[in-house]
Amino acid sequence: MSESAELAHDGLPGRQPSRRQVLRGAGAGAGVLLASGLASGLLDTAPAYADTPVLGEYDVVVVGCGASGMTAALTAAKRGLSVVVVEKAPTFGGSAARSGAGVWIPNNEVILAAGVPDTPALAAEYLAAVVGSDVPLARQQSFLDHGPAMISFVMANSPLRFRWMEGYSDYYPELPGGMPNGRSMEPDQIDGNILGAELANLNPPYLAAPAGLVVFSADYKWLALSLVNAKGAAVAADCLARGTAAALLGQKPLTMGQALAAGLRAGLLDADVPVWLNTPLVDLNIESGAVTGVLVTQNGSTGLVRAKHGVIVGSGGFEHNAAMRNQYQQQPIGTSWTVGAKENTGDGIQAGQRAGAALALMDDAWWGPAVPLPDQAYFCLSERTLPGSLMINQGGSRFVNEGAPYSDVVHVMYQKNAAATDVPAWMIVDQNYRNRYLFRDVAPTLPFPDAWYSADAVHKAWTLDLLAAQIGVPAAALRTTVSRFNGFALTGKDTDLHRGVSFYDHYYTDPAVVPNSCLAPLWEPPFYAIKLVPGDLGTKGGMVTDARARVLRADGTAIPGLYAAGNASAAVMGHSYAGSGSTIGPAMTFGYVAANDIADQAGV
Repeated sequence: MSESAELAHDGLPGRQPSRRQVLRGAGAGAGVLLASGLASGLLDTAPAYADTPVLGEYDVVVVGCGASGMTAALTAAKRGLSVVVVEKAPTFGGSAARSGAGVWIPNNEVILAAGVPDTPALAAEYLAAVVGSDVPLARQQSFLDHGPAMISFVMANSPLRFRWMEGYSDYYPELPGGMPNGRSMEPDQIDGNILGAELANLNPPYLAAPAGLVVFSADYKWLALSLVNAKGAAVAADCLARGTAAALLGQKPLTMGQALAAGLRAGLLDADVPVWLNTPLVDLNIESGAVTGVLVTQNGSTGLVRAKHGVIVGSGGFEHNAAMRNQYQQQPIGTSWTVGAKENTGDGIQAGQRAGAALALMDDAWWGPAVPLPDQAYFCLSERTLPGSLMINQGGSRFVNEGAPYSDVVHVMYQKNAAATDVPAWMIVDQNYRNRYLFRDVAPTLPFPDAWYSADAVHKAWTLDLLAAQIGVPAAALRTTVSRFNGFALTGKDTDLHRGVSFYDHYYTDPAVVPNSCLAPLWEPPFYAIKLVPGDLGTKGGMVTDARARVLRADGTAIPGLYAAGNASAAVMGHSYAGSGSTIGPAMTFGYVAANDIADQAGV
């Protein structure tokens, strides 16, 4: 995610440079609000930090320079409010800058212009079916009502433009209101030169595209198939052509999360919104029962930034806070398995809790199976869905539809782990699979790096029995599982786990494989076992908010002056995941909602 204004990265203030059964089983205690442990109301006392030097006073203080924070700051500025963004990291963009930057916003002008047959009624029906009773309908409706306006606002006030991700279906397209051809979109290409020197402060991507290529999120589906599919080869050629054209023009092409963060940051620069990097939140300031600012550290000292009308917390989740993960989430869990920004340690959530905020969904995350590679975890998307792969538990048996939405796969891993060890799980593939498909950034036919084997992330053997011995599963069970799976591949019907029944299952697959593009037999040695653990894109639990993005106490009353958006707030998606971009779309929307509510209350 991003933020910004002139060049404030020197840190000086004032410078401007029904799957619900599965989901509920995984989230024991779903919908239960976790009270802060403090009095339900804010202390009606003098300022907590009355003697702290004041670094500045603004109408609005935004905490966090990601997608939610930057959208909030841009909205506040365009409503005529003075605003500052304080960011813990030395970079802007947060987890959004690292991501593929899918954006799920039904009925927005981009997808409607592209011909998506969406309507408000269909979107409401679908979201209600996905989320269920975990999130109040008023909050779901607020997201649906304000999301399209937010997209139009961002495009009118920044260089951001978006592309429909045609064919990337909603994650449950068979539910009422679901769209098999998808509602998701992603940022269009941006020239990083528009940021000038500020480009150096952009948080780098989680996985960079190969040098010389300009790659969109929607391209990866086809790049994985570029050796065996004509369209895949054509998409690869397009990526190279875009990269060549950008180089000839002297551009610094950005796509995906890099484009999203850069575009929002450029909007803040144009709006003269100051962004203070290297400025972590310490606490919220409370006066006469209302949040009136934030305490931060900057250049080794502490100071108070006053907020005349409100504080918007968009500081991300707690994925890198081991103590919080151990307190709230199922075991085993690890901070090294997430791909969220390393600065996301729950600071904003904890500050809100101290101020009396109720918490919810703390047991959950934006899950996905991840390969624990030595440099960083790899969030495994297409690889586990491509034909010729299957997932097994430590007993050597399949236990989940490998092609299901990634969050569901991890929910099942945890749900079934008590009965049969599914953490870690193993993805089994053969050499035919390796000869055909890209795996992360390892091209087909090329060997996996030695470091992956040394890290116990990958094993290789010439027989299934030898492979089973290496990963500690019963050889007979593995042989039986593969044999049964191969039979399903021949008939095209997975009668055990129904892989390929949902339209979504076929997105990351190989159209040349018949009769079911999700299923191909494993027959060519050597065989590979790839370790899978419960990874995530970030946590999804946080402060409970209402339809106006106001932070609520356990009794349902709002804390005056305090708003939250993004992963610092409990997700509007509840324990589910409507489609690609269900993190960023709501994060930006509720940042927009929060800033507009503050402006409305201030009478501007």
